Amino acid sequence: MKWIGRILGAIALLLMVLLIGLRIRYGGGEYYVDLSTDPLLTAEDLETVAILPQPPGNLAVSADNRVFFNYHPESRPVGSSTVFELIGGEPVPYPSLEFQSNFDAVLGMFIDRQNRLWTLDTAQQGMGDVRLMAFDLNNGEVVHDHIFDRNIAQPLSFLNDFQVSADGDTVYIADVSFFRKNPALVVYDVPSQTARRLLEGHESVVPQDWIVRTDIKEMTFYGGLIALKPGVDGIALSKDDQWIYYGAMTHDTLYRVRTSDLRDESLSAADLANRVEAVGKKPLNDGLSIDVENNVYITAVEHNGIIRMRPDGTLETLIEDDRVRWADGISYGGDGFIYFTDSAIPDLMLQSREHIDSRAPFYIYRIPADVAGVPGG
Repeated sequence: MKWIGRILGAIALLLMVLLIGLRIRYGGGEYYVDLSTDPLLTAEDLETVAILPQPPGNLAVSADNRVFFNYHPESRPVGSSTVFELIGGEPVPYPSLEFQSNFDAVLGMFIDRQNRLWTLDTAQQGMGDVRLMAFDLNNGEVVHDHIFDRNIAQPLSFLNDFQVSADGDTVYIADVSFFRKNPALVVYDVPSQTARRLLEGHESVVPQDWIVRTDIKEMTFYGGLIALKPGVDGIALSKDDQWIYYGAMTHDTLYRVRTSDLRDESLSAADLANRVEAVGKKPLNDGLSIDVENNVYITAVEHNGIIRMRPDGTLETLIEDDRVRWADGISYGGDGFIYFTDSAIPDLMLQSREHIDSRAPFYIYRIPADVAGVPGG
């Protein structure tokens, strides 16, 4: 009957429009240039810190070298625990096994200068309560607990990497916003428990059309309808507390902005945008860290390791090793090493439980921080 044919035709047309819309919004892209150099470190300099049954996400290392990490939410971790301290090389639930029920999808982690471990719960990309907590590392007690309003942590937001000011009063957070497509920096005032979304939609926080390529796979899905092109992700705070450095994973430039400008509520959006500075061209990246000389350490996801950007924008590859599948979170230890997680993103994103388990084990690594005469954090 003709009406059945018309209905089927309309459904086919609607499906075609939907697929085109998906590709326009989430797909497409070109290959990025190779900005890597000959590595300054060798394979012998890459040390294994932990061998894990599930993929780690982010980590934080204290001044007295306590190592904390979480299992990456995208791997849909199995078991009741997701936040850990490494003790004797083994993961122990932190602050306790019983407390783990308070966590949903923790990814961001940071240790401030008051010796507090902060955790940021993405709440399944903003679909639940996005929660920021701080623990006193002297006793494991919760000393700060905040759930963000929905106008700050919006549905389909992805509040991920963050930094805490030296005085512990300000938290600077990157909202990746992969699905919602309105990435921004979130500035949270700890004493007043208030937050603002800043630079939303600015060129420095939005992704460009680059396709991430790794040794395992190109980061495209469903026949290219969707490509991994997150907004602002890595974020680092200079040791003098004056600058926030940040960049979107699939963006060719690292940016910085003064912390005083981010905290200045009298600045208009346009005024703040005009104060953003480009630092230099960077590789496609995940996490960032920084040392006392304002050298920025970049987890180079296409190059199996870490690349350093000097203050003048010069790039140097520190380590490149085939054992590293996806360098993710990065943190300085008190022992003269840079620690980083290998979250193996290509082996877990949109993969089955069986596939993820078959790619175990997973690793946390470290490399010397004092490379080519430059001091660490």
